[in-house]
Amino acid sequence: MEALLAQLGAGAFSPLQLAALAGLAALLAAIVARVASAAFPGDKPPVFEGVPFVGGLLKFVGGPWRLMEEGYATLGEAFTVPVAHKRVTFLIGPDVSPHFFKATDDELSQTEVYDFNVPTFGRGVVYDVDQKTRTEQFRFFTEALKKDRLAKYVPQFVAEAEAYFAKWGDSGVVDLKDEFSCLVALTAARTLLGREIREQLFDEVADLLHDLDDGMRPISVFFPYLPTSFHRKRDAARTKLGKIFAKVIQARRASSVKEEDVLQQFCDARYQNVCGGRQLTEDEITGLLIAVLFAGQHTSSITSAWTGYEMIATRARGPGNPYDAAVEEQRACLAKHGPGLSMDILAELEALHLNIQEALRMHPPLLLVMRYVKQPFRLTTSTGKTYSIPVGDILAASPNFSHMLPTVFADPSRYDPARFLPPREEDKAKPFSYLGFGGGRHACIGQNFAYLQIKSIWSVMLRNFDFESVDPVPAPDYDSMVIGPKPARVRFTRRKL
Repeated sequence: MEALLAQLGAGAFSPLQLAALAGLAALLAAIVARVASAAFPGDKPPVFEGVPFVGGLLKFVGGPWRLMEEGYATLGEAFTVPVAHKRVTFLIGPDVSPHFFKATDDELSQTEVYDFNVPTFGRGVVYDVDQKTRTEQFRFFTEALKKDRLAKYVPQFVAEAEAYFAKWGDSGVVDLKDEFSCLVALTAARTLLGREIREQLFDEVADLLHDLDDGMRPISVFFPYLPTSFHRKRDAARTKLGKIFAKVIQARRASSVKEEDVLQQFCDARYQNVCGGRQLTEDEITGLLIAVLFAGQHTSSITSAWTGYEMIATRARGPGNPYDAAVEEQRACLAKHGPGLSMDILAELEALHLNIQEALRMHPPLLLVMRYVKQPFRLTTSTGKTYSIPVGDILAASPNFSHMLPTVFADPSRYDPARFLPPREEDKAKPFSYLGFGGGRHACIGQNFAYLQIKSIWSVMLRNFDFESVDPVPAPDYDSMVIGPKPARVRFTRRKL
């Protein structure tokens, strides 16, 4: 050190070398500060990083599930992972989650963490507008999914399902995920996008929606405008969809005929407290349709597949299994009501409902839900530790991981629909224990639509086919934005109950 000081005093270093030394000193100081802040977080949650500056990013690259396993096992229900200049604070389990789900948008905001959807949905809708406008737009969704309108969608679900399965042979082997991806796209086109799209433009629109979907990659969350080939295809697809829907909307508004679908509700809707009470523009309608389709189509198709894989696999348990219960329920329903299906009849199918509910517990579609902290708050863990959460943190909660905690659900890896029935009612032990459709202020407004859609489809299937597993229940595909099953096959045999 004395020699170094002597050299400095003697002017032995060039300006470039001095700059390099200064940079090295600054880097070392930053590393020391980072390590110190991780080791001594004060009253904030403990920090889970490892290598300073890059450790958090490396953990995310290794997979969020593994990150949560290690973080929860090491640090408990609340911990923070620094990623570049951001802090992601994980809240694991119902004890630390209430504020996440109950907070207002002024306290915890969605916009800052979900604005990567703007290129897909388009400008002027959902995460590209202020909270008052977004609230109005969500009201349009709610109006379109009211009970009287949901009842009119059931015959369309059933008609699409019956037409689709009429093309199956007397027996065969299928991958449920692939089959439901096709079928749910058809039911969504009929009930959400409109008759014109379903009957005249389905193939073209389906291809464009595929390009939109393919343009939403994990890297898109951080860099939604990165000039990649899949982002360019996404942007081109969004432009073409806007033109297609503009023609359909113009024709709808010029016609005196009212259709029974969500598109019609959007065509007729008006803002109440913002935008001067005007009608929605054609591009706003297009964006909202894309948003509701993305929110519903993937989740419904994936949940339908998981329900089938898990339910059919229980046949190996012998008599009284959840699959047999669902089949016998359909038999009793046919004897009571005949072959017709309505919203009221579907509401009576408790065994099927419980199967879907348990599939959602084990396999929620979204691995992470997130919020941006706009107002600081404090939380207390199940062990009594209290932490302060600062403004600027990104909060992450995981329905998937929480549902697999044995402190929340007994024997969580076992598919057991009876866990929701009295006297067990494990989902009611604590608020926000069950998050199949989210919870609190931002619970999924389409969950009744989804249940009706899935129950309609599986009712048609159970009445016309017998199923057995060919492969074991597949593992989740955590490489996808929406967590679906990896490829797996079931065998079907046509029969009538």
